[in-house]
Parts: sequence; structure tokens; C-alpha cells
Amino acid sequence: MLMKTKDIILAVEGLTVSFNGFKAVNDFSMYVDEEQIYVIIGPNGAGKTTVLDLICGKTAATAGSIKFKGRELSKLSENQIVHAGVGRKFQNPSIYENLTVFENLELSYPQARTALSALFARRDQAMTDSILDVAQQIFLADFLDVQADFLSHGQKQWLEIGMLLIQNPSLLMLDEPVAGMSVAERRQTAELLRRIATGRSVLVIEHDMQFVENIADHVQVMHQGKSLSEGSMQKVKQDPRVIDVYLGH
Repeated sequence: MLMKTKDIILAVEGLTVSFNGFKAVNDFSMYVDEEQIYVIIGPNGAGKTTVLDLICGKTAATAGSIKFKGRELSKLSENQIVHAGVGRKFQNPSIYENLTVFENLELSYPQARTALSALFARRDQAMTDSILDVAQQIFLADFLDVQADFLSHGQKQWLEIGMLLIQNPSLLMLDEPVAGMSVAERRQTAELLRRIATGRSVLVIEHDMQFVENIADHVQVMHQGKSLSEGSMQKVKQDPRVIDVYLGH
């Protein structure tokens, strides 16, 4: 029996952005499949984070196309892109440190997108069940009543991933999710990402090569704003160009 091929959920083609004549991203293309963990690697300044900025609408493209489920994103606002099903986690955890884990997740629930609407959103069973389910997934089920400020760095990273998960995005974008984590936390995060990639696509920027090897279905290497190499981690690791500009250092 033929296996059903996965559809492309994100198609980025010819993406370019210039800052005062400098092309931070230069004619860059990528294709992310449904339920795929797609990892972008490369040296600092390669343009990796800028690609995420372009996809989520934080930065406007100079040229090129960004299609998500066939819909052009480059003309939408950041808020419209979130509502279309794209979630983005930045390098530093962005959580409400004076609130508990439960309250952080509650505030991120789709019906409670603002502090004001959260006050009036009825905490029904569906919301509570969703919060408990996500807390279990992100290893924080035993920390629901703990103020976020008292979590470890790794736990704060998980909480922010949970705050995105509870919105049920079809594409989750994570910028260096294991930076500053312990070895054990990195292992757990790999397990978490593999689990949440069932039912959604995950786009990751990362420098930790062992972590990339543990999670990646597909790896793309960026250098000076362009795509240098792509394929399996094994293939990319053996590419002389990648060794020369990135892995060899």
C-alpha cells in the first residue's frame, strides 16, 4: 500500500530582505511539510532569526513569497499571522513571571488573548482540561501553582512553549529552544518536540548539533543570508562547504 505523502504547510520562495543595502536574507527558499521538524542551522549572522521575523510578520520582506497552507503571509499583520495558526517563540522566554504556571497558560488560552478578556473568560472544564493536558506535556504538571519567577531557566522555556501549544498552532517556530538548558533538560526538550510534531509542524533554529541530530527530520544550513546546503543531518554534516563555514569551527 502506498503511504500518503505529507503536504507542504509552509512554502518560502525567493525571500529577500535588505537593510540599508545589506541583504540579511538573500533569495532564500524552504519547504516545510506537515508534521515535520525542520531545523535551520548556520553561523551567527547567517540570517536565521531574520527568516523567522519575516515569516511571523515582525519584519517586512523586500521580495519573495511566504505561503502558509497556500495563503500568502507577507501581506498580513503579526496578529493575523498568529490567528492563521503560526506560533513563535523568541530566544529569551517571554512569560508573566509574577503569575503562576496555571495563570500563564490560562492567559494564553485562545478565548483569553488579552488581560481584559482573560478576566471575563469563563474558566470552563474545556479550558481547565486543556491547561492540565499542556502542563503534562511540558513537564510542569506538578508546578501549576508555582510562580513562574521561581522556575528554572529550562522550565521557563517549556512554559513559553506551553503558552504557544495551548493556542494549538499548525506551525510552531522556536528560536534556540535549548540555549542555557542542562543536559537532562535538553533531552526532555527533544522528547517534547518529537511528541508535539504529531499534528503540527515545528521549525527550529539551533546551534546545539547533538540536539539537532536528536530531533531533525530535515536540516537546512544558512550562510550569509542564503541556503548553503540541506537534507538529512548526516548529509549536511558531510558537506565540505558546511564543514568549512560552520561545523569545522
